[in-house]
Amino acid sequence: MDDEALMRGRVYGADHDDPDPGPRPGRVYRELVAGPLDGLLLDVTGWSADRLAAGAALATEIGAYGGGGHALYGPRPADPRRWDWQGDAP
Repeated sequence: MDDEALMRGRVYGADHDDPDPGPRPGRVYRELVAGPLDGLLLDVTGWSADRLAAGAALATEIGAYGGGGHALYGPRPADPRRWDWQGDAP
């Protein structure tokens, strides 16, 4: 991946073999901040306002609970485009 692609960020859930794991035109993303998924982008295209406000429990194998665990992220009050890590859950 070149520096420009790295700066665009990698999308959560993108296939590891995807030659272009970055954001796609016409999609809406939130930046994940801190925790095991720090720096990834979450595709929230089509999410309702209520769902966006609730945040997300995202499957990850690199959190405190290993395989089958989830990282909890929610919108930052001052900047809802950035979602802060709120902890891990089984």
